[in-house]
Amino acid sequence: MNLTKIKEVFKNNGCSEIYIKELSSNDNSKNQVYLGGNFDALNIFPISEITIDSSGDWKKERFKASLNFCWITSNGELSTAPKSQLILYPKYPEVRFSGFLSGCKNAPSDLMNQRTANRLLLLSVSNDGRIIGFVTSPYSELAKEFQQNKPNAKHGIFYILDLQTKGSNRSLLINELKRINKLGWIESKRLNKEGQTIPCNASNCGGYTLEAELGIIPNGISEPDFLGWEIKQFGVSNFKNIYSKIITLMTPEPDGGEYKNIGVKDFLKNYGYPDKMGRKDRINFGGVHRVNQKQKTTNLTLTLIGFDFKQGKIRNSDGRVALIDSANIEAASWSFASLLKHWNKKHRQACYLPSLCEKIPSRKYKYGSKAILGVGTNFSLFLNEMYNGNVYYDPGIKMENMSTRPKIKRRSQFRVKSGNIPKLYNSYEEIDVNE
Repeated sequence: MNLTKIKEVFKNNGCSEIYIKELSSNDNSKNQVYLGGNFDALNIFPISEITIDSSGDWKKERFKASLNFCWITSNGELSTAPKSQLILYPKYPEVRFSGFLSGCKNAPSDLMNQRTANRLLLLSVSNDGRIIGFVTSPYSELAKEFQQNKPNAKHGIFYILDLQTKGSNRSLLINELKRINKLGWIESKRLNKEGQTIPCNASNCGGYTLEAELGIIPNGISEPDFLGWEIKQFGVSNFKNIYSKIITLMTPEPDGGEYKNIGVKDFLKNYGYPDKMGRKDRINFGGVHRVNQKQKTTNLTLTLIGFDFKQGKIRNSDGRVALIDSANIEAASWSFASLLKHWNKKHRQACYLPSLCEKIPSRKYKYGSKAILGVGTNFSLFLNEMYNGNVYYDPGIKMENMSTRPKIKRRSQFRVKSGNIPKLYNSYEEIDVNE
């Protein structure tokens, strides 16, 4: 299996780039495979779920993230490794790859059990979300080809080998944004689940219209929108100032606290308030909630539990973002495990694009030529900015017809001002798609 052949195998399985790690002697099935001194690996490899493995001993606490992983065999076929997982150690922090031989019929056991240095581990993600891997000896033809011509691009400990012939995902995205900018005013629209274009007349149609132009069908899943990029549109009054608008980063439902235990209806009865515009038979729950500041309307305080802001590290695998009431009861909470999965995968690469809106005679949108690109993130950056008050919780939850046939709308929003976006990414740039 030389470099040309292995690239074809990856391409034939729907992969667009290969991540290559030179294995050390300690990278084996016994010691696990080291994937980095932070949680950046979650930016690359899709995970099925994150669970907490807490023993009560901080040194042993960890997160476990299951993977849909398979090995490429010597004849180019795929062999599933059903017990593959990432182990996330918050103490250090670091990520390790384990379970990749167990239960796999054609696993490369010989290579992954040994302690030979400079073996090559090749990993990629197919367009259906599988992680595909291949390992080779340091003396193989493939390894020799790699050593003679190493790729310039890197992500953490990985070399990146681009398999695309039409340009990088970044250049393809920019070309699309340039095309959309040249269209000028676009009639408000959205795609339905069948991919058909339908009118859109709501206040949030700026995002739907942009997604429709990019061919993105709304699905509500926590995956990047377009060619591995998360697309965020935000409305502005003009294209000269794009750093003072509020952007919704993500909308995860609480997975703990009274919100989960007693249900949204009773949560609203306990912590909501009558509609401020006087609409009868309605309860709202909203307002900006910042860490360690009591919110005047809800009387709840947003708190980070298990996060060391001085070190920028998670100190408790059972850590969470929580809304605490005056009796010290958790009204609602989001486990770090659930937020970690959502944040890193959605925001590995994110594009923020400003838009203008016209409502008369019909709703239309125009998208600017300047875009904000954020590349590489870490969940600790998100938590740091929450602690600093730059990322905040701003829900829009309501219950109408509460005395007859209650109708509940759930929307838990974590938001940020566009000027603070650079603080959430390892690399940030403002580009003009027309230059």
